[in-house]
Amino acid sequence: MKEIVLTTINAKWIHPSLALRLLKANLGSLQDSCEIIEFAIRQPLAEKLAPFLLPNAPPKILGISVSIWNHLATIELLKELNKIFKDAKPVIVLGGPEVSHLSKDAEIFKYADHVIRGEGEIAFRELCEKILEKEPLVRTEIKSAYHLYTDEDAARKLIYVESSRGCPFKCEFCLSSVEKKTYEFPLEPFLAEMDILIQRGVKTFKFLDRSFNTNIPRALQIIEFFLNKIEQAQSSPSVNSVPFTVHFEMVPSLFPPELLQALTRFPPGTLRLEIGIQTLNPEVSARIGRPSNPQKELAALQFLREKTNAIIHADLIAGLPGEDLASFGRGFDQLWITCGKGNSYGSSLGNSYASNYGSSYISSYLEIQLGILKLLPGAPIARHNTAFGMHFMQVPPYEIEETSSISASDMKKIKNFARFWELIVNRGMNIPKNEPIFDKFLEIADELSNHFGKNWGIDKKKLHEKVKNTTFYNIFPIS
Repeated sequence: MKEIVLTTINAKWIHPSLALRLLKANLGSLQDSCEIIEFAIRQPLAEKLAPFLLPNAPPKILGISVSIWNHLATIELLKELNKIFKDAKPVIVLGGPEVSHLSKDAEIFKYADHVIRGEGEIAFRELCEKILEKEPLVRTEIKSAYHLYTDEDAARKLIYVESSRGCPFKCEFCLSSVEKKTYEFPLEPFLAEMDILIQRGVKTFKFLDRSFNTNIPRALQIIEFFLNKIEQAQSSPSVNSVPFTVHFEMVPSLFPPELLQALTRFPPGTLRLEIGIQTLNPEVSARIGRPSNPQKELAALQFLREKTNAIIHADLIAGLPGEDLASFGRGFDQLWITCGKGNSYGSSLGNSYASNYGSSYISSYLEIQLGILKLLPGAPIARHNTAFGMHFMQVPPYEIEETSSISASDMKKIKNFARFWELIVNRGMNIPKNEPIFDKFLEIADELSNHFGKNWGIDKKKLHEKVKNTTFYNIFPIS
């Protein structure tokens, strides 16, 4: 092994870590002494340990990126590595969003020698220089890391990119609300690197920008760049009709006419949008520091739904302080009635999208993603815990269990709803009617859960057969 090893446990094999590549790209003279080893959350522990069991010297420094999703799996890995390394234990450095705000007595810190909180590119290099007793470099600007994506990454995985970092908004459930840095990377060099990635055959560009459309002129420049590249690719008879897909996360209240019109120009299968609605209750939005204009947000979504070819992923969060089950249900129904018509794709388009995203199903035109509020370590929303009786899981993913507005039993029903909505609607079963659906689907989710005894690992064919034999199907025929 090389002197420095960077590792993490990704959610899936198709999700390579940009964070690790950024750390390596910014190591200066130490870059050649560093290697990246990535794992997937579902890999057996034995496979994660295997690279460290090879008959060669262990690394001198082991850097691990920790997120909410791999926190517990990382502890499991660290416990076993502690046994393997024995007297030749490397210096273990933890970083990432999860450890940046944890309390000092968190279990994971028992296995760490150093923790880097916040941005790590420069801090990690400086720490490595100190540990390895190397001459420190003069502090430099953050270098990009897109060249460290392998050819296999480009051909078969989601490629994460970022044109900006941070977020100007202060939504209390998000850690961006406590980050002080918000800045944009120089645009011309960024687009030049995107051009190289396109030439290397990247299939999916997933932007990490928290709020891509806060700077409209800049957003339009980036969009125009990708539209031109798509047009060029489609003009060649040897190129697939869907050369690549771009995925942006956008703020629902910031869609001026020029942005909406630009988005109408994306051909089918080339654009995916993540729109954070979160709640349509203005009082709740104000309480958590989130700008809200439900009428404007729904109008923008309706335009995107009807006038563009985008695959739209609209987020709602259950469990926000002061929002009860009835209010959340009304918001869900508003979103569904306005925008939530079923799968409008032909099979060829659906299969193209499925191929790009490593999925075996055809996605709905608009997906309503029902999320459960999480109390991320350090997130300001904790200030409402007492006033609104908010109780969370004490271990990752820190999900809300009950509030003074939603009982524990109702919260379980919402979580069950979310799971079956994902399995039934977001994964391609078509519901043609646009009318209130929340209460009815809450009932069907309970019925399905009772029938199967679980809401995961259910055979798709059996699930579809059962759905067609429920009272729900008589009201909302699903195809």
